[in-house]
Amino acid sequence: MTDYQATPGWAAAADDADPLRAFRDEFLIPPHEGRHSNYFCGNSLGLQPRAVREAIAAELDYWGELGVEGHFKGRLPWMDYHEFVRDDLAEVVGASPSEVVAMNTLGVNLHLMMVSFYRPTPGRHAILIEAGAFPTDRYAVESQIRFHGYDPATALIELEADEPNGTISEAAFERALAEHGARTALVMLPGVQYRTGQAFDLKAIARLAHAQGCQVGFDLAHAVGNLPLQLHDSDADFAIWCSYKYLNAGPGAVGGAFVHERHAREALPRFAGWWGHDKTTRFQMGPQFVPTPGADGWQLSNPPILALVPLRVSLDIFRRAGMKRLREKSLALTGYLEWLVRTQLSDVLEIVTPADPARRGAQLSIRVLGGRARGRALFEHLMANGIIGDWREPDVIRISPAPLYNRHADCLAFAEAVRRWVDA
Repeated sequence: MTDYQATPGWAAAADDADPLRAFRDEFLIPPHEGRHSNYFCGNSLGLQPRAVREAIAAELDYWGELGVEGHFKGRLPWMDYHEFVRDDLAEVVGASPSEVVAMNTLGVNLHLMMVSFYRPTPGRHAILIEAGAFPTDRYAVESQIRFHGYDPATALIELEADEPNGTISEAAFERALAEHGARTALVMLPGVQYRTGQAFDLKAIARLAHAQGCQVGFDLAHAVGNLPLQLHDSDADFAIWCSYKYLNAGPGAVGGAFVHERHAREALPRFAGWWGHDKTTRFQMGPQFVPTPGADGWQLSNPPILALVPLRVSLDIFRRAGMKRLREKSLALTGYLEWLVRTQLSDVLEIVTPADPARRGAQLSIRVLGGRARGRALFEHLMANGIIGDWREPDVIRISPAPLYNRHADCLAFAEAVRRWVDA
């Protein structure tokens, strides 16, 4: 274990030795009482890259100067703009460029994917999710089950936690699929569970599910830009994500989708749109839909250029930083935060997230000993003192040191703010 110390000098030395420290200067850190806040909420909304404003202004200039010709002229013509984020996005999620597309939002993409990959039959119509799934997933899968004429009371399988603090073992997945696999059409799980911060082994889950004849999809809202994903090698059928958390693309940002290349040319059922039509014949305006091979074939409408700009800027930062180095720094920051909680604050806090670094990302989910009311009191104290995390019912404070802009000094500031509250 690293020889951690709960001192400003140790934290400053660790930050000075950080090879990624300069990336913090590329982000706008929200102010608090004339100083930077300690921002731990990148798992909910990532910070704004400084370069976004100028990049959006450039597209506004092209619009003003070129009008409709901006689709074909300018530095990054709008006709192909979604392709300008493709390679960097594929690198972040561990896929080939043809397997990914930036489009719509997470909830819309989830429904579009289920049109293709949830094909229930009387003998196989169940969907497996985790108990306590994020509402986007819970509502979407239940509504799809009802849309196809089945009853969620019997067709929605919610896998209960079997480990302390609400986490789920791989053995639990094995048991659930052994029991329900034959009637399960789709296994739909997160990459990182939003409340506990537990990271799931996507490849292991896909292997277990496929062995039972199930399709497999993942919601990567809390995993993309957080963990070094290998979506192609995971063998998932599809995945969806948002881009406003660790990918720093702004509130309500354009989402993304992955479709494994084995489905690239399959005649899968889908909701078709003009922009998903084969690019080489799209403007012939023919009556028959011919999907573009790969993930692009699930697009509906032409891309929202001004909304894609922040994603392109942020992905450029990810490319320069590299997911491998970002993961190394994330392990260091979260490891230090965990050490501070366990050694300095064990009389007031407990960590819900798994202790094994391989089973978590940047996020630590924390409960305050003494119950919900005490937890809310601490959370409000932290926010009032510029320690920005978030609260998830019923009693979890989520603290997520994002490696692009957080520091060891931020983790120490969190611990010191908690101690001041306890001692007050």
